[in-house]
Amino acid sequence: MVLASLFACQQSEDLNEDILSNTVTTELTKSGEWHITYFDDSGKDETDDFTEFRFTFKEDGTLQVSGGALSINGTWAIDKSQSSDPDDVELILDFGISDPLEELNDDWDVISISNAKIELIDISGGNGGTYYLTFEK
Repeated sequence: MVLASLFACQQSEDLNEDILSNTVTTELTKSGEWHITYFDDSGKDETDDFTEFRFTFKEDGTLQVSGGALSINGTWAIDKSQSSDPDDVELILDFGISDPLEELNDDWDVISISNAKIELIDISGGNGGTYYLTFEK
């Protein structure tokens, strides 16, 4: 009976992760461009560094960024295997070494998601800093 209970809990956690993962993917790849409305680097608001950029998340895991004189491709992925928390889904962003976008290269925990806004957080393992990132349509 205990084993059955543990198995049921694991199935429930997997279901929660799958639902959140699918929600994030669906919302990000809907038509329309995203822009950064908030970027906090360990207590320092650096949002202005990103206001000119527009982000388009593609279903194939690529990410197109345009703005100013910059037009690059990056990648994005969803990872739900990093934590035992059933509601912990991470958005992994990689823009290579393109400044200032390289500051966004990380695995971001999803705080909240809606059809027009996604809020992310990252607690650095290296220096212990906390970073916040918000995309909006």
